[in-house]
Amino acid sequence: MVVVFIVGYLMIALEHNIHIDKAPTALFTGMVCWALYAFYLGESNDHDTVHHILEHGAAGGGGLIHHIYEIGGILFFLMGAMTIVETVDEHQGFTLITDKITTKSKVKLLWIIAILSFFFSALLDNLTTAIVMISLLRKLVGDKQTRWLFAGMVVIAANAGGAWSVIGDVTTTMLWMKGQLPDSVVIAIPSLILPSFIALLVPLLILTFTMKGEADRPSTSRGEGHKFETNKGEKIALLIMGVGGLLFVPIFKTVTGLPPFMGMMLSLGCLWATTELMHKKKDQDHKYHLSVISVLKKIDTSSVLFFLGILLAVSALQEVNHLKAMAVWLDETLQNNYAINMAIGFLSSIVDNVPLVAAAQGMYDIATPEAVAAGTVSSDFLANGSFWEFLAFCAGTGGSCLIIGSAAGVAVMGLEKIDFVWYLKKISLLAIAGYLAGAATYIFVIA
Repeated sequence: MVVVFIVGYLMIALEHNIHIDKAPTALFTGMVCWALYAFYLGESNDHDTVHHILEHGAAGGGGLIHHIYEIGGILFFLMGAMTIVETVDEHQGFTLITDKITTKSKVKLLWIIAILSFFFSALLDNLTTAIVMISLLRKLVGDKQTRWLFAGMVVIAANAGGAWSVIGDVTTTMLWMKGQLPDSVVIAIPSLILPSFIALLVPLLILTFTMKGEADRPSTSRGEGHKFETNKGEKIALLIMGVGGLLFVPIFKTVTGLPPFMGMMLSLGCLWATTELMHKKKDQDHKYHLSVISVLKKIDTSSVLFFLGILLAVSALQEVNHLKAMAVWLDETLQNNYAINMAIGFLSSIVDNVPLVAAAQGMYDIATPEAVAAGTVSSDFLANGSFWEFLAFCAGTGGSCLIIGSAAGVAVMGLEKIDFVWYLKKISLLAIAGYLAGAATYIFVIA
């Protein structure tokens, strides 16, 4: 399984060299990993036992059903967010924002996009923010290579912004919900704001001194001169409903305890119904072009299938405890809490950060004040202790080192068709510099 995963990972990284899209490679990798697991179980179990273990886990831990539920939630969330953003875009709602950004300076535009991404990610989450910001970038930057550079910074900014918010990244939400980081000011983890901002600031400063010139806008923006125009009122209404619907998702999750994708689908349903009523008196062609049904045909399905394959592959490795064994090995080898968390951050750029954080949560218990007083455990492991805070930072920002290392990165990779190797050459060193600077800020200033 490990060999299949590594080969599949390399094929994804070299998709432009081998001329095979990353989606079929990811699907093949995910399905073969689970098939190998099934064959392994079949050597010592009968068919019914194998079926039960695959579905429910070796010790009732969840198995394939549990992983499909979690992966399905992510995919439905992604599809809902993409549909909402695309619907707002189809109504030219984002032009209300892009028309206000008049600067053509690459440096000024980079700062605007990065800061917006940083704070949007804390309010929404890094995945949704990446989708929204790519939609804005397509209206602001015409040149593909320049837009890819901006998109790389969106990944860094979205992951950095998500790391200091309990709803900004899946891993911070996990640590919040399971009691490791129960205290927060509204949604923020105060001690992580400065390190997270430093993780963005360092790459921004590097590019500020190396990037020159002006950004050329696309020659023709989508919808300009098109017979299916929308008026200003419709643009404003869709922009408010779209952004409001995305902001509603974390509120819905907090209030109801239901998975985020259900809040996203509720927002999509409301937006869909609104567009139906808004355009009911228009001719059929005009109404259809602006409908969600039409928009659904434009969703990047290959990106969704790529997500499915890569997440299934990682879940297979998690199911046979490879990731747990990796976490134990790190603990035994490094024997330093800061070093362990930084290693988890780097590993999260290769393997999904969710199972790595889950493995760390399973390895270490939340310390009690009594145990700390008795000297049996470090105070770092108390609720809101430095181990959990630094884990949230590292798992959230470390994924920026490779484009495949975070949900935001994978989404941007799919939407903009960014080459893995290009990101490695142009963005990875910037992300690593920011990651190390942010980590140093936490260790020497905050902790």
